[in-house]
Amino acid sequence: MAKRLFDVLLSLAILILVGPILAVLMALVWAQDGRSPLFLGVRVGRDGRDFRMVKLRSMTADSEFKGAASTTRSDARITPLGHVLRRWKLDELPQFWNVLRGQMSVVGPRPNTRRGGVDLYTTREMGLLSVRPGITDLASILFADEAEILDGAADPDALYDQVIRPWKSRLGLLYIERRTFWIDLRIIALTALGAISHAAALEGVDAILEDLGASDELRLVCRRGAPLPRAEPPGYAA
Repeated sequence: MAKRLFDVLLSLAILILVGPILAVLMALVWAQDGRSPLFLGVRVGRDGRDFRMVKLRSMTADSEFKGAASTTRSDARITPLGHVLRRWKLDELPQFWNVLRGQMSVVGPRPNTRRGGVDLYTTREMGLLSVRPGITDLASILFADEAEILDGAADPDALYDQVIRPWKSRLGLLYIERRTFWIDLRIIALTALGAISHAAALEGVDAILEDLGASDELRLVCRRGAPLPRAEPPGYAA
């Protein structure tokens, strides 16, 4: 109940404060091609229920039906303005509306698509659907450079499944098992810090993982001192 109250109050405050900025950004997105400035993507929420997640559109219209599900830094579908929106996470701001509606939380595992996403989950990963998905989480901070990691890959979706999904799922499940209100506040603060210094934000993530009793392997990966190792998703059985 306290988490939900916090979500509602924070979302209301942010939407009121950034409302004028959002209006300007929406006008700029619309001016590019005369198409809707909002992207309503179907995502899977708590208990496996689909919902429409709203974002400022950072890609060309109908881009979800073209190319890979994963997005790389050099993806031709991203508009010039879209690169700016993604760099500063401004495209995520409308999701506070999803939080107000009770479809999302401020902090929680990022929502996934069904095709190519949840449909591939192991039984263990299905535990990620036991809570409301969030605007930010530990994996959002760790993989803030996801587009750069996948850039140049012959098959971005396959590389995502091999080096990002396994660790993202582990982080999400660990958060669900041991989350506290204090952890949520720290994740929010680190998300803001990450826009200024990714390295500093990673140090903060490692401190949280230490407090949560994460494995040495997971902490080592999250320090990002070496290329991300390939791994199987949690619960995978050959």
